[in-house]
Amino acid sequence: MAQVTLKGNPVQVTGELPETGAQAPAFSLVGEGLADKTLADYAGQRKVLNIFPSVDTPTCAKSVREFNARAAKLDNTVVLCISADLPFAQGRFCGAEGLEQVKTLSTLRGREFLDAYGVAIADGPMAGLAARAVVVLDENDKVLHTELVGEIADEPNYDAALAALS
Repeated sequence: MAQVTLKGNPVQVTGELPETGAQAPAFSLVGEGLADKTLADYAGQRKVLNIFPSVDTPTCAKSVREFNARAAKLDNTVVLCISADLPFAQGRFCGAEGLEQVKTLSTLRGREFLDAYGVAIADGPMAGLAARAVVVLDENDKVLHTELVGEIADEPNYDAALAALS
């Protein structure tokens, strides 16, 4: 079990991030139109998993915007923004913001993802949501980079995540 903070208060996170060099755990999450989307659906592409609690918070929204801006410059790479938000809310946010370079996925029918990727918030007011993390995978789903952000209200290290792809 890892510990992060939310506005300075300790929060327990269950599981462990996948290790660099390991094969990423398979998953099934919910995408646009309530369709099930699996890791295998993105086979052959490099993947940046931008994991966060909810797009309805300022830092989470900023991370989606930032990865959207940077994703346009990446070859053979998909940015998957993963949260507990329903696909309808994710779609409204991206539509209103004009964000077309990211794909949104919901843990609506994929809560096992939270444990498999070591991001399940176990206590406090956000229990049941995902902690802020970034996992970068190559085109064969090998883990290139992971970051569990120590303070949930802080942004991830975009530069470190994207440097893993070069």
